[in-house]
Amino acid sequence: MKKKLLALLLCAMMLLSLVACGGGSNGNNGGNSGNNGGGGDVSDGGGTEEEQVFRSLYASECTTLNYLITTQTVNTGITYNVVDCLVEYDPYANVEPALATSWESNDDASVWTFHIREGLKWVDKDGNEVADVTANDWVAAARYVVDAKNDSSLYSANMKGIIAGAQEYYDYTAYLLALETATDGTDENGNPCKIVRDEEGNESVLEEVPEASIEDLGVRAVDDHTVEYTLASPRAYFVSMVSMGCFMPVYEPFLEECGEKFGTSNEYLLYCGAYYLSSFKPQEEHVLTKNPHYWEPEKVYIDKIQSTYNAEASSISLQMYLDGDLDTCSVQNDLLSAMLQDPQTSNLLHPSRKDTSYSYWFLFNFDPNFEDEYEPENWKKAVNNENFRQSILHAINRVPAMAASDPTNPTASLNKTITPDGFASYNGKDFTAYGGLDAYASGDNFDEDLAKEYRDKAKTELTAAGATFPIKVLFTYNPNVTDWANECQVVEQQVEGLLGADYVDFVVEAGPSDGFLKAVRGSGKYAFMKCNWGADYADPETWTDPFQPGSSYCFIDKSTDPATMALYQEYCDLVATAKTIVTDIDARYEAFAKAEAFLLDHAFALPIHVIGGGYVISNLNPFEGQYAPFGGASARYKDQHILETSMSMDEWNKDYEEWSAKAGG
Repeated sequence: MKKKLLALLLCAMMLLSLVACGGGSNGNNGGNSGNNGGGGDVSDGGGTEEEQVFRSLYASECTTLNYLITTQTVNTGITYNVVDCLVEYDPYANVEPALATSWESNDDASVWTFHIREGLKWVDKDGNEVADVTANDWVAAARYVVDAKNDSSLYSANMKGIIAGAQEYYDYTAYLLALETATDGTDENGNPCKIVRDEEGNESVLEEVPEASIEDLGVRAVDDHTVEYTLASPRAYFVSMVSMGCFMPVYEPFLEECGEKFGTSNEYLLYCGAYYLSSFKPQEEHVLTKNPHYWEPEKVYIDKIQSTYNAEASSISLQMYLDGDLDTCSVQNDLLSAMLQDPQTSNLLHPSRKDTSYSYWFLFNFDPNFEDEYEPENWKKAVNNENFRQSILHAINRVPAMAASDPTNPTASLNKTITPDGFASYNGKDFTAYGGLDAYASGDNFDEDLAKEYRDKAKTELTAAGATFPIKVLFTYNPNVTDWANECQVVEQQVEGLLGADYVDFVVEAGPSDGFLKAVRGSGKYAFMKCNWGADYADPETWTDPFQPGSSYCFIDKSTDPATMALYQEYCDLVATAKTIVTDIDARYEAFAKAEAFLLDHAFALPIHVIGGGYVISNLNPFEGQYAPFGGASARYKDQHILETSMSMDEWNKDYEEWSAKAGG
């Protein structure tokens, strides 16, 4: 049940691991998904022999500690270390007991029962015991997540449609929220109704939603140490879902006492993980301290995780590492050649592992919310023209773009499908071989002649539609992410050089240093941008979530163009059909692959890469850390030691071979 459950969870994971952060956060921010490595003997990590302290810098500030509603790695690098899940994973992606000691399902995998470990404790920011962890803590968490008033629209997607009654209750509470600001009016037939207005002032009729009761939610505490989940439909992979933040527990009396302050600071959070957040000073420091009441203290080798804020982290961390003031550092590509030749640094550098838990794509924004100087109305005409989208995507050569972040091996993390190659397979067949995805997995979008052909068609159609040229393309990046600006410049030169600056004008612009995702991607202040998604569970369905209605990715559902909306509806219908196939896994994969291929066929996204590639310097060993290509396993410091120095290339290659052999078993 424990060690080989992944094989039963529909997906035989390919053996690829991780390093770096997604979600636009800085590579040194939290968790062993930062710049990992290891080698040599265990050290004191800059502390005393009695205290192991892992020291790093970070440049992107945490936006919330409310683990029930956040998916951003800039936040989960902390939260996955301070609150445990029902299950966790060993270094080879085998599921293991955590806060649950065991679990089972009924015959059709529609009801799952987890048996909670006894003696678990909640502690405060000083490590003092507050209360017992009980089954009701999972019930309280689920009820919080599916209540629309808690601003959980993104994360609740992992419960809506999954847990029985979750969709109904979320819809009802969202309706009640809308009702608070609705005004009286009449519909097109003159009947009395409630009118709501969106952010742009557009009016629509508020459709009444049937009343739903939280008591009907399919999460219940059978007793203090047994929690039961009733699903909306059978899901054999459900165990892989419970390592997401929205399935973490929360102590209900404390949650109610905090109210809207929950997760706003370390004072308004309780902890049951390997660490508690002893210091949280935004733009100053974060300190994780070993939890004295943790259920498995013998597996927590690092006593403190000390992260210090510095906006210049990427440029100063190397020297601080060499001076002995840090245990990990960024590796800037413009310095890589010199570092490989310098005896002082060459033996510290080693590759990072490819990781299929995060996939990156270029996306078009169909609901531009940027300044008039970038011509949002003109952009709407262009982005809703498929020939225009095709011209851009076929003009981008991914390899030179990726060389901006990995000049030594730019294809190391190349990815050609939204669901990464190696993420899931069935009976030895990789998901990317299903449903027409094989053409993308084995081919290349870059085609100069085809790009020009699409350009010429788009010019004719857009001119007739009243568009003006060149089309301004606001191309935004996070200045805290190393080499992102360089990548944007490469893409700008490629597209304008091939298609002509009289056709498109890529405007490369830095977003804010803090809160980038909310300020840019979440608000739609871009025309074209690299976005990403992290897998939440062991099934291809997880990769459809960012393209579903209501997602803050590219806002296709907000397009007002009939042709675009017809295509989008067809995609949503394909996904809906795939979701109904729950027992025939071969047919399920075929259906989901067909939906993904449709999205790529119509140029809604251009996959670029997964995490990995490049070089790192760090006194952690990624091969001993927890790993799974979904959820938060790879963000945890549990099971990690601080080593004397970063491993060399030879050491890394040897350990990687050994890890691959064991993971392959």
